[in-house]
Amino acid sequence: MIICCLLFALNAAGQETIDSVSTQEKTDSTTSLVKRLYQVQQFLDTKAKKKVDPNYIEVPDKPWRVIMRYKENAVDVDFSNTLESLDPGDHSYLDWRLCFEPPVAASIGFWVGYRGTGISFSKSLAKNAGRYFSISTTGAKYGFNFRLRRFSTSAVKLETDTYIEGEGVTEYDEEDNMLSPVWIRSAYLNGYYVFNGRRYSQAAAYNQAVIQRRSAGSFLLGATWYQSSFDYSDVENSIFMELARSVGRIKVHQANIGIGYGYNFVPFRGFVINAMAMPTFSVYNRVKIYKYDFNYTLFLDENETDNYGEWNSETKTWANGKTHKALEIVNNTVVYPDDAESWEVDSETEYSWLHVNLDLRLGIAYNWRNYFIGLQGQYNNFHYKKDISKVNIFDAYARLSLGVRL
Repeated sequence: MIICCLLFALNAAGQETIDSVSTQEKTDSTTSLVKRLYQVQQFLDTKAKKKVDPNYIEVPDKPWRVIMRYKENAVDVDFSNTLESLDPGDHSYLDWRLCFEPPVAASIGFWVGYRGTGISFSKSLAKNAGRYFSISTTGAKYGFNFRLRRFSTSAVKLETDTYIEGEGVTEYDEEDNMLSPVWIRSAYLNGYYVFNGRRYSQAAAYNQAVIQRRSAGSFLLGATWYQSSFDYSDVENSIFMELARSVGRIKVHQANIGIGYGYNFVPFRGFVINAMAMPTFSVYNRVKIYKYDFNYTLFLDENETDNYGEWNSETKTWANGKTHKALEIVNNTVVYPDDAESWEVDSETEYSWLHVNLDLRLGIAYNWRNYFIGLQGQYNNFHYKKDISKVNIFDAYARLSLGVRL
């Protein structure tokens, strides 16, 4: 990025300085630096053109691009679990699912770069959408992108299905707010190799570093590192954790590899439509869960009259020796007392294989003169499972861009 910025700052000055070296003795050192940078620029331009077939891919003479971008990023998280009857012969259970859909992270910004590499800045337009960061670069035979997302949300949709003797008897579906928000963090690192990089370019549709002149496709080899955490371990969410067998926090690390295919369709000059699909398979999958206990519980008779006394944080018991006290329910709302307390009991780590995830991309671009406009979208699905708990994360974005070549 530093080299990119230096090239951009000195590109125009380089032309003037090279023509007037003989008359500017006081700027010999500056002129020498500008010459070297200009030579580097010429080398990169020549190399970029040699790596592609000009009948299929056009490398523009003007290497610099300034792009205005509007982007919307959406995340959907589903956490599901099964609560079985304590009587193993009862064949009764409850399936429940929590759905979290935070606000769409809309942003507007710009991108400045040389060929396939550059820097960007964006400003979020949505409130309470969390923090989002991304960076990407592309070449003739490779591509790289990184995304980081962190957000919290209290809005939740709860769905339940009750089964008795294996038959469904009741269904429940309601949107509500959790008493304490859930925190979700995710990091996505992806790289890919293009086998037919001389005739097919992902960059033609996604950052317009080059122009696809004729239709072509290619197989791609991709690798992905994905990690995320799902945390709702607050005492006010103890009911959900009891339903999930005390699980209050989950961390996952995944390494995936896959082979996909991309195709650029060029119906007329300057216009390209790209579609790419890549299923990936886990070669490393590590799931760590954290379990919590509480001094209050919903699964006790709230009319118990035992004298509990004060809570002892060291022994994790009430004065009467019991570990849990019934929660009070007023107007169908759980009341959490001031002395409600939670603590981490233990953690478990599990390794597994063969999780199938999906990477889908769609890009459309149109080039005329030194201007271009593009519309891009990407969809990723990641999921992991621990015992009877499942988490599915759907991550997608759509981006509109308008740029000029300089």
